[in-house]
This record gives sequence, structure tokens and C-alpha cells, in this order.
Amino acid sequence: MSEYRIQGATGEWEVVIGLEVHAQVTSKAKLFSGAATAFGAEPNSQVSLIDAAMPGMLPVPNRECIRQAVRTGMAIDAEINKWSRFDRKNYFYADLPQGYQISQLYHPLVGEGRLEIQLDDKDPENTKTIGIERIHVEQDAGKLMHDQHPTMSYVDLNRSGVALMEIVSRPDMRSPAEAGAYVRKLRTILRYVGSCDGNMEEGSMRADVNVSVRRPGEPFGTRTETKNVNSVRFVMATIEHEANRQVDLIESGGKVVQETRLFDPDTGTTRSMRSKEDAHDYRYFPDPDLLPLVLEDAFLDECRASLPELPDAKRHRYENGLGLSAYNAGILTAEVETARWFEELLVQTAKAQGKDDADVAKQAANWLTSELFGALNKVGKGLDDSPVSPAAGAELLALIGDGTISGSIAKQVLEKMLETGDGAAAIVEREGLKQESDTGAIEAAIDAVMAANADKVEEYRGGKDKLFGFFVGQTMKAMQGKANPQVVNELLKTKLG
Repeated sequence: MSEYRIQGATGEWEVVIGLEVHAQVTSKAKLFSGAATAFGAEPNSQVSLIDAAMPGMLPVPNRECIRQAVRTGMAIDAEINKWSRFDRKNYFYADLPQGYQISQLYHPLVGEGRLEIQLDDKDPENTKTIGIERIHVEQDAGKLMHDQHPTMSYVDLNRSGVALMEIVSRPDMRSPAEAGAYVRKLRTILRYVGSCDGNMEEGSMRADVNVSVRRPGEPFGTRTETKNVNSVRFVMATIEHEANRQVDLIESGGKVVQETRLFDPDTGTTRSMRSKEDAHDYRYFPDPDLLPLVLEDAFLDECRASLPELPDAKRHRYENGLGLSAYNAGILTAEVETARWFEELLVQTAKAQGKDDADVAKQAANWLTSELFGALNKVGKGLDDSPVSPAAGAELLALIGDGTISGSIAKQVLEKMLETGDGAAAIVEREGLKQESDTGAIEAAIDAVMAANADKVEEYRGGKDKLFGFFVGQTMKAMQGKANPQVVNELLKTKLG
């Protein structure tokens, strides 16, 4: 990832980026009520009296939401504040029934942390650490629906009161690519921890993108904030457009205004929404209905013990413990579902082949990342809806390992497995795909190939070693791809020699 600069009419400009990621907490109930949080429910079917701000209703914190936020903080090596407090953020909007949002400004649950991003996909050691300022817990607002009636807007309060973690980065990113890597890495960690499903399309993870420009080495410029960007691609596009817009504005004699903007995915541009408020505009004060949160050591110990092996640790273990390439280790740990699938494949492969060593791990990793991923991509499927299970994959690998089928035949078998859902052994038996290791049959095929290509035999014996591949290919063709390649190579070397 090379240094990112914008070349303006008057020289180079540097981009400064900070992200505020809102991640919906994985929980069955909302932050301060027992209402459900399932996505896609009928409008206003998951609303309690608290969510609707009925008079006299008092909020009670959901322990699971606090637990998930603490676990997330621990996963990014952040400071966990044993004492924190909720504040009221006062503003009026039609989808905010209370007239205020319960959030945390002065005393957040999670303090400073960090996230390491990879700057080059091909070089895992080329990394950069992005500082995280805080994680605070807050309730989400409802949703306005403008497309149900030509002259009216409707309010859906299903989302009102849902727990959010706002993860605020330092302004440490300097390019769209770095911001994209940050969001992807953060999403991966959230999914590993299980504190957020990371589904940006459904809005359970979205980013407010803060962008400013400056001459390299100069103080920060005036920033704008583009709200609720819901994909990695759109985050990067927002930065690209907004940085260039600001440079053009400054160089033409204008001035960047601190404001809130919206990104239009259809045009790839941003537009002004409102002037940017500061904290004092919201008249924050401690929420009088909620006592401070005080976390006990036993609770923190339980949170820490519940954390899974995180992606960086898992990647290092795959490389150093299993002997996998950095490339394969990176692919296999990028998504928690992929890592789980691979580890089950390892267990089943070791069981099927009666051995558990580095060769088995490499065979399983290479097959999964190249063969299965490629085959699934052709039919438009992913691991989550793959007709081939880890146990079925292990059965196929065992047939390759014991010489029953060759690697090329295994590709055909995999296609049949995806089409029919049948096991590898059953397909091999039914289709007559067993590998031929009978030296007599293979010798006969080689003799026929050499007789038909006497001129090439002489050329080979005259020093054209590259023709060896030609004889291998012709022999395999004559054997309909079923000959054992190792036996073919050994016999050819003898006969041609």
C-alpha cells in the first residue's frame, strides 16, 4: 500500500481519516428493555413501553449488552473502565421518541485500544497500528420510512433502543485503502468475538466517516463527517470523493465548513445535510434514571475467559504450528466461519487418513482455498450453503491421499459432489473413476505412445528434456486420466532413458 497523496493544482495534499463505527450488539433484547431485536420484523412489532418513551417507564441496563461491549474492548487490547456512566444526548428527531438518546460521553465503558491492519495482502508483516479512542454504549434511534405514501412519512420503532457500540478511532488513517482495511479487520474481530454480526447491508454495522485534508506535515484541517456509510466499498468511495472535493474547494479560494454530509451510492458523491454540532449543542448531562455502571473483577474475568482465539493469533498458529503459507493462513482466518470450517476439515481429514501432521494440514488448506472455493464460486455458493461438508471433503482428500484417485479426477468428483450431494467414494465407484496403478496396462499405453511418436522419442533422447511433459500428457490421455501419475513418471523415465 503506497503513500496516498492527492495532487492538486498547487501541490500535494495529505488526507486525514477517522472513523466512528456503530456496531449493533448481538443480544436477544434491547439495551434498556426486554423487546426483541430480530431483523426484518413487521414495523413496530418489537417495541416496549420504554422504547416508545411512555411516561413513567424507567430503563434497566441489559447485562448481556454490557458484557458484549466489554469483550469487544478486550479483543482490541483496550482499557476497560470499571466505573462508567450513561448520559443524555438531547436532540429532537421524529424517530427519537424520548427527545434524547441515552449514550456515554464523559465516562465511556471502554477506553483507549488499538487495531493492527495489514497494508499489503501479500506481506502479512507490513502492518500499521490504528489507535482507538473509546467504545461507548448507546441506544439506537428508530427508522423513518418515506416510500410508503406520497405525502407522509412513517416511523418504525423496532430499532429504537437497540444496543449499539460506537467504536471511535483516532485520526490515524491516511488513505481510502487503510480505512477499508480497518473496517474489514474490525468487522472480522467483531464476528470472531460474536458481539456483532457485522452485516453492513442490514445496517448492523455502519460508519461515520471523518475526512480532512492538509499539506503534508501541517496541522489538521477542518473535517467533515459523512454519516451512516454501510459498506467497505462506500467508505473508501466517500473518502476518495470528499478529499478531492475539499482540495478543489480550498484551491479555488473556498473554505471547508465543519458539517455533516450524506453519501449517495448512485453518484459516488457526498452532499451537505446539516452543520456539524459540537458536544455542547446536545446539552449532555448524566442520565438521572440510571446509576453508574460498576464492574466487578469476577465479571471481567468471565468476559476475558469467554474470548475465542482471535484472528491474528490464529493466523500465526496456522503459519508456525501447521506450516501453512502466509497467504493460505490469511485467507483461512479472514472470516470466522472459514476458520471453523477449516478446523473441522482438519479433524475429519486426520481421522480419515489416520494421521495428523503438517502434510495433512497443507493438503487440507490447499484444497479448501483453491479447489473448493473455486468450485463454489462457479455455482454461486459460499461455505455457509455448501453441499459439501467438512466430513465429505475429508473423504475426498483421503481418496487422493491413498492413491485411489488422482488430483485431476478429484476435480471431477468435487463437481459431482456439488451437483448431487453424494459422497466422494460413492461417486468414484459409480462413475468408475478409480486410478489405475497396474504397471502392465500403463506400460502398454506408454509403448503405444512412444511408437506413435518415434521422432519425438529421438528428440528427447537427443537432449530435448522438455518433451517429457508431452509423453506424460499423451499417456494420461490414452489412460483417460485414470493412470497413477507417479507410476507414469517412473515408467516413462525408464523407457525413455
